[in-house]
Amino acid sequence: MTDKDKLSVTVDPDVAAAARAAVSSGRAGSVSAWVNEALHRQVDHERRLNGLERFLAAYESEHGTITEAEMADAVRAARAGATVVRGKRSHGAA
Repeated sequence: MTDKDKLSVTVDPDVAAAARAAVSSGRAGSVSAWVNEALHRQVDHERRLNGLERFLAAYESEHGTITEAEMADAVRAARAGATVVRGKRSHGAA
């Protein structure tokens, strides 16, 4: 068995119910396994955010601060190239 740290945590009732449902449906081996996987995802998420922050800081130090107008242009370009999978393209999309 691998080394584990035992924790005591307090969670919202709906989260506890979701964990128990995952176990009862066979999607998780135990509540501990379900929580451990969620914590792994959170660690990975924070690692990626930290990497993005470092990238943006380096980019902006070389090219200057990204402006609101540049971000709006990027959003418009992304929306223009997007494929609508269901529903209709909104009127505000370029």
